[in-house]
Amino acid sequence: MAVKIFASILIGSTETEMKLYEVSARKGFHMFDCLSCRIDLGSDAYARDTLSTPKMERLIETLKEYRKVMEGYHVDSYRMVGTSALRQIRTTLITKDYIEQRTGLKLTILSNSEQRFLDYKSIASQTESFESVIKKATAIVNIGGNSLQISVFDKDKLITTQNIRIGKITTRNRYFPLARNYEHFEKILRELLSHEIAGFEKLYQKDRQIRTLIATNKELQLLFRSLYPLRENLIITKEELEDACRRFVPMAPDMLAKTCSIPTEFAMFVAPSVIICLFLLEHFESESVWVPEVSIGDGLAYDYAFQNKAIKSAHAFDEDIIAAARNIAKRYKSNQAHIRNVEELSLTIFDKTRKLHMLGKRERLLLQISAILHNCGKYISLTDVADCAYNILMTTEIIGLNHAERQIVANVVRFNTSSFRSYDELAAASSVSREEYLVIAKLTAILQAANSLDRSHHQRVKEVNVSVRGKELVLSVACNEDLTLEKGTLERDDSLFEEVFHLKPVLHQKRMS
Repeated sequence: MAVKIFASILIGSTETEMKLYEVSARKGFHMFDCLSCRIDLGSDAYARDTLSTPKMERLIETLKEYRKVMEGYHVDSYRMVGTSALRQIRTTLITKDYIEQRTGLKLTILSNSEQRFLDYKSIASQTESFESVIKKATAIVNIGGNSLQISVFDKDKLITTQNIRIGKITTRNRYFPLARNYEHFEKILRELLSHEIAGFEKLYQKDRQIRTLIATNKELQLLFRSLYPLRENLIITKEELEDACRRFVPMAPDMLAKTCSIPTEFAMFVAPSVIICLFLLEHFESESVWVPEVSIGDGLAYDYAFQNKAIKSAHAFDEDIIAAARNIAKRYKSNQAHIRNVEELSLTIFDKTRKLHMLGKRERLLLQISAILHNCGKYISLTDVADCAYNILMTTEIIGLNHAERQIVANVVRFNTSSFRSYDELAAASSVSREEYLVIAKLTAILQAANSLDRSHHQRVKEVNVSVRGKELVLSVACNEDLTLEKGTLERDDSLFEEVFHLKPVLHQKRMS
């Protein structure tokens, strides 16, 4: 590929940043320019659920300037994303439309799971050792404006990712006015963290020893780069972090800004960031914390370079989404043998019927996740499985999926065991689009067919050959066991598969000698 210019624009809680990258097959991608404007959107968003007009106008003017710079560089492609400050205000859609109308730039508001997925893609983009790091138990911690995200990796796989509502901006604005001084503020914050982390440890960490702690946070980047300007990688020891806590947490923001050459807007949130980081280091009993100097923009560039085949990803990120789904299934005590069997059968049917459904790789992933999670509703109720499963999945974060994709998965799982609804019925109670509705219908039909082949939960059908003969989808299996239950369930008169694809699924059993 020829050299392309890519721009990433991040509208964050405290900063609006644009990074520019050269992308080519020969050199991969590298950043050659970065522009930043400090706009504290988070304080408005988290306290008032809206953005003030002066800050909004400042954001608009900043984005207009960024557009001029992009035009000057003849940018080939860009992505502009907003994070929690835009995601959590009550006028998200109105604000998104206003920004797009005023700037001419398309804006994507990231879901929390998308944002965190990009967080650790950005880390992977900046180091060749990411794969070796996560082979041992590793926690990647993002200290955001409104929340704390903890993602645990072990043996090269994502074990869990959880969001805790304790952030640098909200704790500073809400609890510092209650404290007598910074020492008292630290005590209050530690008490809040202690309760939340205890719950995390009991449910997700258990006996796993975290060997490596990685913290992504702008304030920590600025502070420790100021303290250690010649250090190639910001790997901070426990003693150095404790020293920073003693020296800088009690310091007033204006004094800290002057002492460490940090912008005042960031200096305000150094104290909560350092306290949270030190608490986690102590809790996980790690000896040091790595503070990579990255942002979500690097993750966006990583995605662009990968999609344009400028780089090969050493890490299978889709496998992290699947691993997260498997851990959710385990949490809700799903029958592992059954869901593995249904997962394999679903993917086989999907792959063999591509000309029928015309869906792609991403929809295949959504089907796989649906198959893994289709049994989770039984944890709550054996009589209301469908609605229980839907509610679980709509309130459970699945790393790497946006809201629309999670809604597709939740509906596929729901309609796997309940009557399929018309578009008007579904759209009246959700934000499902017509295109998404068609995806839900096709994936549900495939999942129902696969689930029918293990109706007994005894995995009698392990492999299946799929073919189309006239108006029938013939599923051929070699098996000597009694498949009456599977055959009767698959070939019922109200088959959704037949309604969607106009092919009647039939089970053809070949006896083995």
